[in-house]
Amino acid sequence: MPNPRTPKGLQFSRRFTKDGVSPYDMFEYDYRDSVIKNPNGEKVFEMNNVEVPKQWSQIATDILAQKYFRKAGVPQPDGSLGRETSVKQVAHRMAHCWRVWGERYGYFASEKDAQVFYDELAYSILNQACVPNSPQWFNTGLHEVYGITGKPQGHYFVDPKDGKLKKSTNAYERPQPHACFILSVSDDLVNEGGIMDLWTREARIFKYGSGVGTNFSQIRGSGEKLSGGGTSSGLMSFLKIGDRAAGAIKSGGTTRRAAKMVCLDLDHPEIMEFINWKVEEEKKVAALVAAGYDNGYEGEAYATVSGQNSNNSVRIPNEFFHALEEGRDWELKARTDGRVMKKIPSREVWDKIAYAAWRCADPGTQYDTTINEWHTCPKGGRINASNPCSEYMFLDNTACNLASINLRKFHDDDTNIFDVEGFEYTTRLWTTVLEISVLMAQFPSKEVAQLSYDYRTLGLGFANLGSMLMVSGIAYDSEEARGIAGAISAIMTGVAYKTSAEMASFLGTFDKYEENKEDMLRVMRNHRAAAYDATEAYVGLEIKPQGIKAQYCPDYMLKAATRAWDDAVQLGEKYGYRNAQTTVIAPTGTIGLVMDCDTTGVEPDFALVKFKKLSGGGYFKIINQSVPQALKNLGYNESEAKAIEQYAVGSASFENAPYINNASLAAKGFTPAEIEKLNGAARSAFEIAFIFNRFTLGDECMQRLGFSPAQYEDWSFNLLEALGFTEDEIEAANDYVCGTMTVEGAPYLKDAHLPVFDCANKCGKKGERYIHAYGHIRMMAACQPFLSGAISKTINLPHEATVEEIADCYMLSWQLGLKANALYRDGSKLSQPLSNKSEKKKKTEDTATEEAAVETAVAEASTIVDLGQLTVDELLEEVTKRMTASTDTELKRALSRIVERKSLPAKRRGFTQKAKIGGQVVFLRTGEYSDGTLGEIFIDLAKEGSTLRSLMNCFAIAVSVGLQYGVPLEEFVDKFVFTRFEPAGMVDHPNIKTTTSLVDFVFRALGYEYLNRTDLVHVLDRPTVGNTGEEGDATFLGKPELSSVRVTAPSPNTSPAEGPASPKLQRAAATTTAAAGNSGMDAVNAAAKSMQSDAPACSTCGHLTIRSGTCYKCLNCGTSMGCS
Repeated sequence: MPNPRTPKGLQFSRRFTKDGVSPYDMFEYDYRDSVIKNPNGEKVFEMNNVEVPKQWSQIATDILAQKYFRKAGVPQPDGSLGRETSVKQVAHRMAHCWRVWGERYGYFASEKDAQVFYDELAYSILNQACVPNSPQWFNTGLHEVYGITGKPQGHYFVDPKDGKLKKSTNAYERPQPHACFILSVSDDLVNEGGIMDLWTREARIFKYGSGVGTNFSQIRGSGEKLSGGGTSSGLMSFLKIGDRAAGAIKSGGTTRRAAKMVCLDLDHPEIMEFINWKVEEEKKVAALVAAGYDNGYEGEAYATVSGQNSNNSVRIPNEFFHALEEGRDWELKARTDGRVMKKIPSREVWDKIAYAAWRCADPGTQYDTTINEWHTCPKGGRINASNPCSEYMFLDNTACNLASINLRKFHDDDTNIFDVEGFEYTTRLWTTVLEISVLMAQFPSKEVAQLSYDYRTLGLGFANLGSMLMVSGIAYDSEEARGIAGAISAIMTGVAYKTSAEMASFLGTFDKYEENKEDMLRVMRNHRAAAYDATEAYVGLEIKPQGIKAQYCPDYMLKAATRAWDDAVQLGEKYGYRNAQTTVIAPTGTIGLVMDCDTTGVEPDFALVKFKKLSGGGYFKIINQSVPQALKNLGYNESEAKAIEQYAVGSASFENAPYINNASLAAKGFTPAEIEKLNGAARSAFEIAFIFNRFTLGDECMQRLGFSPAQYEDWSFNLLEALGFTEDEIEAANDYVCGTMTVEGAPYLKDAHLPVFDCANKCGKKGERYIHAYGHIRMMAACQPFLSGAISKTINLPHEATVEEIADCYMLSWQLGLKANALYRDGSKLSQPLSNKSEKKKKTEDTATEEAAVETAVAEASTIVDLGQLTVDELLEEVTKRMTASTDTELKRALSRIVERKSLPAKRRGFTQKAKIGGQVVFLRTGEYSDGTLGEIFIDLAKEGSTLRSLMNCFAIAVSVGLQYGVPLEEFVDKFVFTRFEPAGMVDHPNIKTTTSLVDFVFRALGYEYLNRTDLVHVLDRPTVGNTGEEGDATFLGKPELSSVRVTAPSPNTSPAEGPASPKLQRAAATTTAAAGNSGMDAVNAAAKSMQSDAPACSTCGHLTIRSGTCYKCLNCGTSMGCS
């Protein structure tokens, strides 16, 4: 049991708040609308009058409204139940819940300290200085503040009053605030703790928005004997079952997709199959894509194969690296009796790991010996696994709740000094929050509940390091940056353990402290030795860590780091510790966006130019908020800084632009109003060619400029080129208006300062610089010696990186003392077509050549029949007789040449229709004659180079040639509808809902559009988009005990909304708005794709995501595909 309590508690003085002033009154607020749209412009979420501080961005507002607001069961001012509408409500319910539980169990010295604790937490959340992981936002305080309850879900907790394990009686009285879980699995098929039971335990975790990792090394390999006779089917068969189970739950309701980590020891009998698992699955995906299946991240090809719902990692001991160095074989051992089942050259194993990571980004590496040498509680067992993002590493069947501090909030822009005291205060405050969260939590299994109570692990971390370094004018890949990062990490973890020891002085240590006391104090002293960079002081470490290099670290930060660890060790020696672990560096995907962080964890920035979301919809382009401050700190004056910024982000206006400017546009016939439209659209343009179209300017403008609908409705029509501007002129104007997206080549910027602005990727079309993989690894190595857990980070490599470079990165990570590493080579997945940059197509000659002169192979007039005297019908009858009577095929060929191919106009109208057939995306495009009749078709499928795409393309050409030689469309329609072959089935199309084949769909669509064949379609009118804001069920118990404080969201004084327009008008408006208003998001997606070509689409809104640690996050709606 814990040490006896002393009659004390934590004391909190005010740091950011004021006596007598509510923290909610320290901010100005906005009421905003939150609208999230998919790439087609359809709304997937909408909420009006969301109350947030004015400083919050629109993306932070959207995340709050869509993900974190409770959607049902919240008491309203009129006495009814509804949803949360204000960030004040969310901040209150979380902070109040933590305060109530803390007061209930004696965490505070007085009621005044509890009040300060509450006020400072509310301020911290509203100021975006530190926030908890997503499960806290989802679950914390729903019962304490709103009285919400529900039937139990099979959770457990240990009652701190008597130390006994108990089963939860309802789903909400104790929240599930933990984001990270590690579960064990035994070599048993159906019993508790076994293989099939694991999928149930995982489901409980996924349901509440958390992630889980498991080491599967206990499961025997294929061919090992079973106790009842026979042999095992092997590990891989069970992994595929688990993968399917996770995939079925991945939508996660209102939370997020499932997040899962699969670990395997390097000596497992099936390790080679595990390493190659995703390599082989990618080959299957390639085959499916070639057969015509959709290659999207959520498409049919990836849904068909296994291994797509987890991150995979191999656990590598130091012994393997010694075997690799010496050229020895590596032994694979049976799980049942430990005998050697197979020997493989260690070099072959290493090469397979490197190739698999190069080919498909998995497996990552976890360095087993290093992890366990830094283990604070080895008497409780080995560390075998991690959570999905690899930052939480501890015993099996434990959990960790996370919070992240926004470092940017502690940087003083005026003095260029880091607020160490404010950072220390916030660290102490939130360490207390996370400890109380362990106290109040419920867990998905008995084992996790018991061990979480026994060890009480926490996961405090930070975000925005890359942004803070940039504003300081310090290059990310530099010794100075690593010195600062090491010091900040040391301060955070040192203060967290100091706070843990302080709590242990009156609450007692964690239950298993005494048996692990010597090991834990050894680890604490190793942390302190790293703060002093005392290489001879390390005990029990084979790989020496990278300590803080005093010559590269600011003196005030170095002193704070060493002082923090002196205090942490001294207090720990005196009182012990309340928590076995306190810190990790999480990916901070969604919560990083809620705090408006430019960078996550220890990541550098991914771009210098960002697209900021507007509250009314749309985007505008801004320079990274760190760049102006960095230029100021580097000594550039205001005019120089403005020139550099404009070079990167552009002027967002055609005023004074070269070649294409207000004056030249006016000379071309544009009116002042139209020029103003173009200048407005330039704010969010990725390229100026995107905004010179009928949607921006209107049909009247296009026609006044001399273009017909047949011209400007053509998808390939380029208005700027048609107006006479050359490619060089367009490019020069584009750089001026839209910017280069990089500072490379900017006026006034010194070459010596370029490294300060280096990002994880090449910036823009002209950018060549980016941070080398070694720079990322060395930054991780600077932080790792001061963290209880590890770091969630993906090392990004360009597409051209080699297998050898992958191997070098993994090796360097081990040599520098990292606990884990995950690499990602751009383009290593098939989920998007590889395209590293925006491709501006140059104007080319039309490859289709027109027929020359018509051949005149008409026989001379017959002396028997005067052809010139015949009517058309008589002529056709006479020719038919001669062809029937003649056996000469040369005559028939000569007669067929009489039929002239009717060429299409150079500029022509038509339509483009997108549809999805059985998961296969298809684009049908048409070209029309001036009379509106069909003259050509194009059929495009998703994957360039696939067999089906090529065949459909050839088929479209053949049909087009037939149409141009006069074959009636009716003939094609009657011939090809109801053709049957795969893909077939349900169709995502407004009129056609099912089809028997691609060809059937094409001619149904053509028959409906050009022949008015309503018999070939299923719906004659387009359906409207329904409201997606459904609310769930909840039970309200009335006002619960200890929740006398309630924050409600007052409704702003707004006029009543007008009644809905007619459905037809709504559809017409939606079509125009989607076309014109989505250009901003198109630019965002184009920019994201230029940085990471094969990022998956967001599972919520469909827009492209970007890397966040080892997971992904969406910049449109904030969805995170990880566990934080």
